[in-house]
Amino acid sequence: MSSRLSLRLSRLLNMVPYLLAHPGISAAEAAAELGVTTKQLMSDLNQLWMCGLPGYGPGDLIDLSFSEESIEVTFSAGIDRPLRLTSTEATALLVALRSIVEMPGMVDPTAAHAAIAKIESAIASTDAVVTPAAVPVEQPVVATVRAALADAHALRLVYYSASRDEVSERIVDPIRVVLVDNNSYLQAWCRQAEGVRLFRFDRIEDATELDEPARPPSHAAADAAALDLFQDDPDVPLARLRLRADYAWVLDQYPMHRIESRPDGSIEAGMRFASAEWMARLLLGFGTGVTVLGPPELVTAVRDRADAALAAYAAAGLPGETESA
Repeated sequence: MSSRLSLRLSRLLNMVPYLLAHPGISAAEAAAELGVTTKQLMSDLNQLWMCGLPGYGPGDLIDLSFSEESIEVTFSAGIDRPLRLTSTEATALLVALRSIVEMPGMVDPTAAHAAIAKIESAIASTDAVVTPAAVPVEQPVVATVRAALADAHALRLVYYSASRDEVSERIVDPIRVVLVDNNSYLQAWCRQAEGVRLFRFDRIEDATELDEPARPPSHAAADAAALDLFQDDPDVPLARLRLRADYAWVLDQYPMHRIESRPDGSIEAGMRFASAEWMARLLLGFGTGVTVLGPPELVTAVRDRADAALAAYAAAGLPGETESA
């Protein structure tokens, strides 16, 4: 969920200067440029219309004139003006830049380090000497993927799938690079799976840019569900769980989907998982708030771990909570 909100925030912040540079653009053209559906763009414009400077009255909020035929920014609320950073803001920006430059594929490291040098130079005192940091060498695979994205070309990937513990070769149509849970991924349309998939950069063993143009389906770039790491892939095991009524919040915190709401307030939900051992550890942390209904091997793994934990508590003379698997 947080990755989707971050993606939308980034899009909203970029929309004002983009629309200022393209006055009168149609919703269909802008949506295609921004990689969203026309419906999503109109929703974004309605939200953007209520953003602006503190005060939030006439003359403070962004003002737009928009329809599906034409979009124009009539008041930008200062978003078009250059920022003047305080030392605290500049420091925070430097920390963020240094963090993101270490994530493969997220930015051009040379450009990022040039920006870092400019910020450091701007905030340094006149007698301070800023020692430039060494620019990290970008891995060839990462450089190839970024080049294919820039050229809108298809890619041939050799990729290690952790969920299947196998290496496969596939042709993909790149869409964008995203950051999820401190790992960078290529979001692309996989021609083999006929769906949007995320490919973690450190699991791409080889990449070749093809001469043919990338042709992801029009709906693929706007498919928000494609940012979920655990997709409804039938090749990945599905856990069936029963959440106690007071544990409904778990649905919002983990990639689960609701299957059924029961009369007692409990919820049956499903969640894909790559490793039974990992899933068992996760579920044990919920105690009796979450009960495993299937598959049988996961039920057994949770029960065995719970029994071992209770035995360890008993041996230490400590009370333990019984896990219902």
